[in-house]
Amino acid sequence: MILGGTGLLALSACGGGYGGAPANPEDACAIFRERPHYRRALEASARKWGVPVHVQMALIYQESTFRATARPPKRYVLFIIPKGRASSARGYAQALDGTWDDYRNGPGRAGASRSNIRDATDFIGWYVSTNNAALGIANTDARNSYLAYHEGRTGYRRGSHNGKTWLLNVADGVAARAARYEAQLGYCRR
Repeated sequence: MILGGTGLLALSACGGGYGGAPANPEDACAIFRERPHYRRALEASARKWGVPVHVQMALIYQESTFRATARPPKRYVLFIIPKGRASSARGYAQALDGTWDDYRNGPGRAGASRSNIRDATDFIGWYVSTNNAALGIANTDARNSYLAYHEGRTGYRRGSHNGKTWLLNVADGVAARAARYEAQLGYCRR
């Protein structure tokens, strides 16, 4: 019994679970070989919401690097006293509590979890497609989809992103990663 518990502890310490990032998050094909359930979840969301797999993947990479338990860093007072996290965002999609609740009370299921890839991809498909429909953004436009995802509809409409050079650079990176993922997915074998 003790040996079994020690073995499980050792395996969990090595990152044997799916909470951590895939071994090669830069390669869409490698991600799908390692975690085929990611492909199924992303494709189901793409069929349901019309947001392409490569766009969803680029958003997930940017938000959590495919880590199920990702959270914003803790804040500290005087560098030592914990003050909480910068936001309530967590999981693959880094969805905020209020937005996640809107999803669960709308098209999502009541027990949906931000650390479940199927729920997270369904959330991303829903959130991106509804934002894009309201804002006139194509679901294939990874750059503007990310800006609307980050700033929300009101912020995007106001152009709040235009004054944030760092965010525009991040959005350019998301678009470039989406293009790389799209090219890689063209070569993946099923």
